[in-house]
Amino acid sequence: MQPGARILIVDDDAGGRRLTRATLAKAGFAVTEAGDGKAALDTMQAGLPDLVLMDVGMPVMDGFAACAALRGLPGGDRVPVIMMTGLEDTESIERAFEVGATDFITKPINWAVLPHRVRYMLRASSAINDLQQNERRLSNAQRIGEMGDWEWSLRDDLVTPSAQACRIFGHEHALASAPPESFFGTVHGEDRDRWRQALERAAAIAEGFSIDHRIVRPGGDVRHVHQQVEVIERAADGAASRLAGAVHDITSRKDAEEQIRRLAYYDPLTGLPNRLLFTEQLSRALAHARRHRRRIATMFVDLDNFKRVNDTLGHRAGDQLLREASARLSAVLRAHDSVARDAAAADDNSIARLGGDEFIVLLNDVPQAQDAAGAARRLVDTLAEPFTIEGNEIFCSGSVGVSIYPEDGSDVDTLLMNADAAMYRAKARGRSGYQLYDKSMNECALDDLRMETRLRRAIERDEFILHYQPRIDVLSGRIAGAEALIRWQHPERGLLAPAEFIPLVEQAGLVIPIGEWAIETACRQSAKWHKAGLQTVPVAVNLASTHLREKGLPALVARALKRHGVPARALEIEVTESILLADPELAVRVAQELAEMGVSMSIDDFGTGYSSMGYLKRLPLAALKIDRSFVRDLETDPDDEAIVRAIIALARSLKLKVVAEGVETQAQLAFLQSVHCDEYQGFLNSRPVDPAEFAKLLGQRQVRSVALSA
Repeated sequence: MQPGARILIVDDDAGGRRLTRATLAKAGFAVTEAGDGKAALDTMQAGLPDLVLMDVGMPVMDGFAACAALRGLPGGDRVPVIMMTGLEDTESIERAFEVGATDFITKPINWAVLPHRVRYMLRASSAINDLQQNERRLSNAQRIGEMGDWEWSLRDDLVTPSAQACRIFGHEHALASAPPESFFGTVHGEDRDRWRQALERAAAIAEGFSIDHRIVRPGGDVRHVHQQVEVIERAADGAASRLAGAVHDITSRKDAEEQIRRLAYYDPLTGLPNRLLFTEQLSRALAHARRHRRRIATMFVDLDNFKRVNDTLGHRAGDQLLREASARLSAVLRAHDSVARDAAAADDNSIARLGGDEFIVLLNDVPQAQDAAGAARRLVDTLAEPFTIEGNEIFCSGSVGVSIYPEDGSDVDTLLMNADAAMYRAKARGRSGYQLYDKSMNECALDDLRMETRLRRAIERDEFILHYQPRIDVLSGRIAGAEALIRWQHPERGLLAPAEFIPLVEQAGLVIPIGEWAIETACRQSAKWHKAGLQTVPVAVNLASTHLREKGLPALVARALKRHGVPARALEIEVTESILLADPELAVRVAQELAEMGVSMSIDDFGTGYSSMGYLKRLPLAALKIDRSFVRDLETDPDDEAIVRAIIALARSLKLKVVAEGVETQAQLAFLQSVHCDEYQGFLNSRPVDPAEFAKLLGQRQVRSVALSA
């Protein structure tokens, strides 16, 4: 019994109320009274009692009406009501239960028994309330945890599910019971046989099991569930007669596992498998090829011009290019190279992205090497078609390297390494092509690796030097400036020209530090020439477009000029037109800062790239340099002659100086003089020379200039 349980006595007989009150108070109950049903309801508005003793016949509102009204109050359905009546007819008793009475007692009341009757009712009510509360808690726990339970009586062949189990299995309404074929009818068609066999086995050998399967709800929503099934009752022969199951909706967990799997095995940008998944696929393909004595091919695919696109148009454009390239490569493989193979032969995906602009392809069951070569050719061809990226037509070719099992390797690492070596050979041979592996490539790759290692130490060991090619005034023939050109004094191979190591510089990510070294060295050399009494001429240093995105470039230039005590006019910065594609606003800002300190900027190789006339006009440029490809055939190609004339006319309209590169003949020089080109450089005058030789040239021109003026 609850200590001090609150009892409400409702009776129009005042004497009867007093006797009842005295009896129950003596037994330890807290008692309140009401003279009719309406007064009782008013009392209960302030708080529900633990039990009501209700007389049937009362004025204003009788006990039947009051009991029915109590059941309509919030929480009123949990309060036990004992009807007190002097009536013994069945009709009154039935009516009392119909309106919600819990029990009844008849008058005259046995006062000695009454407290025990009340205690019993309170205990029963408490047990029922606890049971209901536990059921609510279980239902809430199952709902929150997306779990349910069911029992299956094999004798009756009926399933009795919880409300939550009904919801999980996709039944719109809760079912008291249902045949198993109806209740479990939403099990996914592909999983149904497996589920049925597990149930039949459990019934036959009386042994529980666990299983994961799918459910298809009305509307097509597919859910993943885990079921734990136990045998809770057995027949005399040992077979199961009752099964109980707990079902857990694990869709969220499955989705999370799939997301984790995609993060672990797939490239988020292109959706292709990554290196980890590809190596697993290649391992399985190799095992299959060994068993069936078949060939497979691996192909490294590298986009030839991706870095330029990424540097000039930005990373967003680079990402778009990678997505479109991957789609093209995948389409080619689906259309031409998904050769027939059984389920054990290979995975559905035969292309992966390794990172950056590198892809790798797996071809299974390749009959001959020429079949792999044909596939490589198709990959090269599809990448040679122009891409449209952010409104710009981009040409981004591809180089492909091919290695074949078993000829070029018998394990994953060797095949990948050799395909990579073949790809680099394809690049070295001019790009936009493919190359099958041969053993000599490893020697070249090892040589490149050694070269890259030496490059990283070349700056600190002071192995780089600058040579200088004079820039000549077309009319007077005097030295008007110089272009600084890098050379590498290799300890073993001697003096190397840029073509032999600049690609490795870019590959090793050394463009920025080498550009800074060139600025510092050119300023130091200008100071030495000035100290030797030679005239100061501007020295042009070529910088990559990536360097022009370094906001600290003007400050770096200012420090170098100050450190060596040379005027700003002693240094020029040469860049290609590609800087205008990357971040034109930043390029303009950097050029303006350089111009404000007196350092001029010129566009190198003009006419070979992309130029926005609007930005060219805004840039504080000093000169345009005509690319040597237009100068080389001036004597024989009218188109080149027209291009040179057009560039000079453009420069004149922008009030810019024009410098022609690669001048090698007197005829070329004569033409440039006729169209009023300002300056030229090339072998006609001098090859690039070391600082001492350039000082001699500069001294000779000074003497000649003084003599002419005299």
